[in-house]
Amino acid sequence: QVQLVESGGGLVQPGGSLRLSCAASGSIFRLNAMGWYRQAPGKQRESVAATSGGRTSYADSVKGRFTISRDNAKNTVYLQMNSLKPEDTAVYYCNARGVVASTLRSFEVWGQGTLVTVSS
Repeated sequence: QVQLVESGGGLVQPGGSLRLSCAASGSIFRLNAMGWYRQAPGKQRESVAATSGGRTSYADSVKGRFTISRDNAKNTVYLQMNSLKPEDTAVYYCNARGVVASTLRSFEVWGQGTLVTVSS
């Protein structure tokens, strides 16, 4: 009933920038939290950044380089990634938690993932 569609991944050189977008659609009563995770080859999925109730949080590895923002009118969350490093290479997943409008039940959904490759 709720879907996430991600965009913005790709290949970028070290030191470059990318912006990821994630739009939520469907029967949404309220979005409580949205965030970004990533999974590099051979590693576990890790939290990168999250936003909830106007607050943001970041993994130590991306603080000062990544910025998460949210457009509540569009149910969209963004991840601006600057000063990218090869170790940022991963599949990035969007995550959203909230309440379904038709049932007033809570939900948690994941996007399909978008690949970010940082390489020269």
